[in-house]
Amino acid sequence: MNQNPVQGAQVVSRIAGLLRIAGRKPEGSPLVELVKESGLTRPTVHRLLTSLAAEGLLDHDARTGNWVLGPEILLMGSVASARFPLEEIARPSLRRLAEETGESAFFSIRRGAETVCLLREEGSFPVRSFVLHEGVRFPLGVASAGTAIMAFLPEAEQEQLLASWAGHAGAFAAAHTAEVVRAGLARTRQAGYSVNPGLVLEGSWGMGAAVFDQAGRPAWALSLTGIEPRFREDRQEFLGRLLMEEAHRITNKLGSPAKELL
Repeated sequence: MNQNPVQGAQVVSRIAGLLRIAGRKPEGSPLVELVKESGLTRPTVHRLLTSLAAEGLLDHDARTGNWVLGPEILLMGSVASARFPLEEIARPSLRRLAEETGESAFFSIRRGAETVCLLREEGSFPVRSFVLHEGVRFPLGVASAGTAIMAFLPEAEQEQLLASWAGHAGAFAAAHTAEVVRAGLARTRQAGYSVNPGLVLEGSWGMGAAVFDQAGRPAWALSLTGIEPRFREDRQEFLGRLLMEEAHRITNKLGSPAKELL
């Protein structure tokens, strides 16, 4: 039997994984981190990185030693942005949220079993949480955006994730136990918005609301992050209402056939 298709798919998967790891942070990732996170051997990672750099998909920063996204990624992103006009659709909502609350506002997308932060708008409050920024990925159900999305998935999909929760949540499983997550999902469904009480990083709180696609499935999320005193219980209702209003506004915009994103 010809194994080339399988081998080719494996190479593509490895390359995609390395690009995702390098793209998590603007400053990129060092080789040791790429090796650890990918689970590949050092020679394999180095060979793939060198090939990606030759194609302009990655760059090696000689000053820091990090591998960063290259110019070809920028060009591809520019072309893709015409098909996925998320900036023009979501940015006004992010600005309103940041202006009305003083907190940092974010727009994230569901990608398989993860959420990825796409857009950020800084708030005016001088003390901020820096847990979230563009490119950051979390397992679905972790952090406020992932909780807001997972809470409105079909029950069977939720149970599939929860059945192997420790492996899915990875490093976040200690604080996000299956029991804690189940309780958070139930509260989110009841309130309409999620609250993450410092589970990702102590003292850094977040709240989120799901944005739905044309089929009525949660595909994106708006969220706010900040320090714990800014998310006290008597303020959560106000923040949650604003999040849901803006999430509903974006959902309506995405529901237009002219704005089909999937």
